[in-house]
Amino acid sequence: MSNRIEDDSFSKPVGRWSVFYYGVGHMLNDITAACWFTYLLLFLTDIGLSQRDAATVMLSGQIADGLATIFVGELIDRFGHFKIWHGAGSILVAVSFSSVFGGCLPCKALATFSSTVETISYSTFAAIFNVGWAATQVSHMSMVNCISLNSTSRVVLASCRNAFTMVANLSLYGIALIVFDISIAKTYADIENQYRWIAYLSIFIGCCFVGIFHLGTNEPRSKIGIHGNIHARISWTYWFRKILYYQVALVYVLTRLVLNVSQAYLAFYVINDLLMAQSAKALVPAIIYICSFIVSVLLQEIAWNGQRLKAYYAAGGILWMFCGVGILLLPRSMSLFMYAISVFIGIANALMTVTAVSMQSIVIGEDLNGCAFVCGSLSFLDKISCGLALFVLQSYQSNSPIIVGNYSTNFNFSVTRYGLGLVPAFCSALAVAVTCTMELQTPLSKPLMEPLLE
Repeated sequence: MSNRIEDDSFSKPVGRWSVFYYGVGHMLNDITAACWFTYLLLFLTDIGLSQRDAATVMLSGQIADGLATIFVGELIDRFGHFKIWHGAGSILVAVSFSSVFGGCLPCKALATFSSTVETISYSTFAAIFNVGWAATQVSHMSMVNCISLNSTSRVVLASCRNAFTMVANLSLYGIALIVFDISIAKTYADIENQYRWIAYLSIFIGCCFVGIFHLGTNEPRSKIGIHGNIHARISWTYWFRKILYYQVALVYVLTRLVLNVSQAYLAFYVINDLLMAQSAKALVPAIIYICSFIVSVLLQEIAWNGQRLKAYYAAGGILWMFCGVGILLLPRSMSLFMYAISVFIGIANALMTVTAVSMQSIVIGEDLNGCAFVCGSLSFLDKISCGLALFVLQSYQSNSPIIVGNYSTNFNFSVTRYGLGLVPAFCSALAVAVTCTMELQTPLSKPLMEPLLE
């Protein structure tokens, strides 16, 4: 009888406070990741590193993150304890992230500022930071599937998490706008000081929300199935025999490429290509994340099934394709239209992110003791592909964009323009095509007809 009662509660919609406590748990990761993808390449090139050295630092972090996700996912599936992994990863992120933007410590110790030593130093701290980031991400993402078996509630949890991702990004750009406004950088030391303050304030805000998550969220179960049975750990080969696993993996990786590549080159694009004011590198991303936040909140009020996931994802992907064309063709004389394009980018990002993450839950279904491997393996593919893509694009980056025709003050083509416009649009088109081939079967159809939240 007790097992039946527990099983019923496990399949019912999740309460609002439980959704809130879970949603804030990734804030530290999100705010540091926003700083990583938006400002790392800009920071490293501003302090004198070459484009290729800056790309090397980014790639080292992405590789460390990708490898750590597989390792952490396997350990979580074996031993559980989601919150312990989350807490340990958060501590490592908080301790190491300030060093990524805190200047070259080995350079000061060795009294040398050669580019080789700087690159090795920043790459090392980037790798340490990303190992902690991976532990937090995998534990938090896989936790969704053990909090509830209700398919709609899983989407609600993912949507709330994405909403607070937008809050984290907005917090970062608010901090950056204030720091860039009150602190004028004239030397390399001033630049390092600016980003150091951004890092410190981001860590403080993120850690506050991590504390709320750990106080409000109970450790979810992973060993007990919905009928009270004890489940053994699921072998990796079980997932490799599922066609849907490969389809969802490809869609998730392409979605992350859209988000990360666009985020990495947004600041370069508005400053170098469109020649907008310095404040634009904070205002344009802020508009994107405000719109994403609003859409993510609205998505929580929809009763979800497989067909709706596919439809909303396709809508987001198609919207991003139009945005990519706009970015690719936007001349400098019409740079203010970038604010309008940002609105649609924000909407598209929310639609694609929430639905892509929710597709993972459909793959996992009730196979809870393999959920961390699924999340970890997809994150591994995401990190490696994004790292390689950014490394290739940044290696061809130039501080002097190629001017086309006689429009030297009006229009130009550059790696930044292609990276922000063409790459996300192409990835969106491919992801939409793959989504259309999926057969998403949502279990527990009865709870899907119930209200989203208690």
